[in-house]
Amino acid sequence: MTVVVTGASGHLGANLVRALVAEGQAVRAVVHRSSAALAELEGKIELAHGSVTELDSLRSAFAGARRVYHLAGVISIDGDRGGLVYDVNVAGTANVVQACLDRAVERLVHASSVHAYDQEPLDAVLDEARPQIGDSPGHPAYDRSKALGEREVLRGVEAGLDAVIVNPSGILGPHDYGPSRLGEVVRDLARGRLPAVLDGGFDCVDARDLCASLIAAADLERGRKGERYIVGGAWYSLHEIARTVEAVGGRRAPRLVLPPWVALAGVPAVKAWARLTRTEPKITRESIEVLQANRSISSAKARAELGHRNRPLAETVADTLAWFRTQG
Repeated sequence: MTVVVTGASGHLGANLVRALVAEGQAVRAVVHRSSAALAELEGKIELAHGSVTELDSLRSAFAGARRVYHLAGVISIDGDRGGLVYDVNVAGTANVVQACLDRAVERLVHASSVHAYDQEPLDAVLDEARPQIGDSPGHPAYDRSKALGEREVLRGVEAGLDAVIVNPSGILGPHDYGPSRLGEVVRDLARGRLPAVLDGGFDCVDARDLCASLIAAADLERGRKGERYIVGGAWYSLHEIARTVEAVGGRRAPRLVLPPWVALAGVPAVKAWARLTRTEPKITRESIEVLQANRSISSAKARAELGHRNRPLAETVADTLAWFRTQG
């Protein structure tokens, strides 16, 4: 059985492709630009070059596929980035859905985000019964795009597509070639490059545990058509993460914990520097708001139906740092 993975060269994709190969599945990895994250799998997987913004390339990539894992997406903490967030996360998802319908794919597993849900009220458990955010400017562009992308998937379900939506929380783990923002924070903490951390935190899940649940969601006898599954881990403060990095062999954790308003005051300068250097800002209002989001994310449904399990944070951090060391 051929399974297709979009976004295969990203952090989650690199882990999922390896997990599928380990299970003996025939994997076709869709890559947009570089396939460096999959280089060690040469000869074990089939590569298909394409883009979720190009429907014909998806029709070609999905030919003969029984399962499609749609992981391709653009993460942004700085608005819509010239329309790219919408083009990939919403219009691109619509293309994936159409290509699945055209190719009679048996099941689509769509990786969305827990941020597609309304984070308020912050003092109540966030589970699949929580309303999704609306398409209003009051919500971050990334969050809106993930909610709108899910609507495209559900339109596909109405048209006859068998699809399941998985909503991960923050992702940490090895094979983080980007690196991701969370991976970069952990790496910088281990190198002693962060003199302080912000007050706040987030729920995070090991990429490998998430992949196990994605694979379970693709099982027609486990994941249920048209259902959403929140797949998280546990909530950790940045200070807890820093202390964990220290405990597994990193540098001494920063003892200084700054309130969010200090970071907010510095956002204009950070964004000005990013524009000047043509780089992405390290801190934005959106990224600071993420640290103050809901702390009570429930993965109970995924645990019950998909068998989702979480390994300890210390194991995730240790394995992530060990992998970073192999990369120099």
